[in-house]
Amino acid sequence: MAAPLALTCGEPAGIGPEIAAGARAALGAGPDFFWIGDPRHLPPGTPWREIACPAGAAGGGPELPVLVHPFRAAATPGRLDRRNAAQVLEVIARAVGLVRSGAAGGLVTCPIHKAALMEAAGFAFPGHTEYLAALAGGAEVAMMLASPLLRVVPATIHIPLAEVPAALTAERLESVLRVTEAALRLDFGLPAPRIAVTGLNPHAGEEGRIGREEIEVIGPVVTKLAAEGLRVSGPHAADTLFHPAARARYDAAVAMYHDQALIPIKTLDFDGGVNVTLGLPFVRTSPDHGTALDIAGSGRANPASLVAALRLAAEMAARRAR
Repeated sequence: MAAPLALTCGEPAGIGPEIAAGARAALGAGPDFFWIGDPRHLPPGTPWREIACPAGAAGGGPELPVLVHPFRAAATPGRLDRRNAAQVLEVIARAVGLVRSGAAGGLVTCPIHKAALMEAAGFAFPGHTEYLAALAGGAEVAMMLASPLLRVVPATIHIPLAEVPAALTAERLESVLRVTEAALRLDFGLPAPRIAVTGLNPHAGEEGRIGREEIEVIGPVVTKLAAEGLRVSGPHAADTLFHPAARARYDAAVAMYHDQALIPIKTLDFDGGVNVTLGLPFVRTSPDHGTALDIAGSGRANPASLVAALRLAAEMAARRAR
C-alpha cells in the first residue's frame, strides 16, 4: 500500500491515545500509519515523532508518527473536557480530507464520546458512521462488525428498540443488503458473497404468529434480491444463526437491530472485532469498543481491536487499489 493509514485520536480522555501507542508497538513493520492529534494527550513516555505530511509516516519504526493537531486543553484520562470537543471533530474531518485526496490510504478512527460531542460541540449525528456518511456527501452506508469468526451488519443502528419496527422499511433493508453485497466483493474479495438475513421477531415470526415484519417487509426484500442473482437467504431465526455450523453457511449476516448484531460478535471475539463502514468512497475501520473512560490511564487498555482495525484497513485499501 503506497499511502499510510490515517488514525484519528478520538476522545483524548479515553483509551484512544493509549491504544494508538500500543498499536504502534504491536505492529512492528507495518502497516504504515500516522496518528492525528495533540501529542500532549499521548501516555507519558510514548516514543513519537512529528511528521509534516502523511508521506512522512512511511517506513515503520518504533516511534508513533504524529501529524500534530493542537487541542484547546491537555487531557486527564477518564475526565471529559468540553474544551476539546470541537477539535475531536476537526481531526475526523481533516483525516477524511487526507484520505479523499489520496494522501492517506484509508481511515482508522479511535472511539469518540458521542454524548460529550453532542453537548459541547453541537454534534448532530447518532455516531461516527452517520457523520462519515455526511462528510462523504451523503453516501448510502452500512455498519459492519467483522472478525475472522463473523461478519455482521445491523440494518438499523443507533435508535431506541421501540423505534426499530417503523425504521425497518423495505427500502432501508434493500439498501443495506445491496451495500453489504457490494462491499463484500470490493473490500473483502468475495466474488459471490453469501448473506444470511435474520428475522426481527422471535423464531422469525413463526409465520406471522409472533409478528408480521418477516412476511410484509423482510421476506419480500430477500425474495426480490435473490431473483436478481444475489446470494441472500432468510429471514432466519436469529437465535440459531450464530453457532459454528450456521456461520459456515454464510459470509455475512444482516441483522435487524443493533444488539441483535453486536452481541454475537462481541461474545465471539470482543478483542478482535473491527467496525467497518461499508459504502463510503474510502476505507474506514475502527476498533469495536468505546472510549472506556473507566480504565483510561490505568495501563489496562488492550490495543488488539485497533491492531485488527489497522490490518483490515490496509487489506481493504490494497484490494481497492488493485
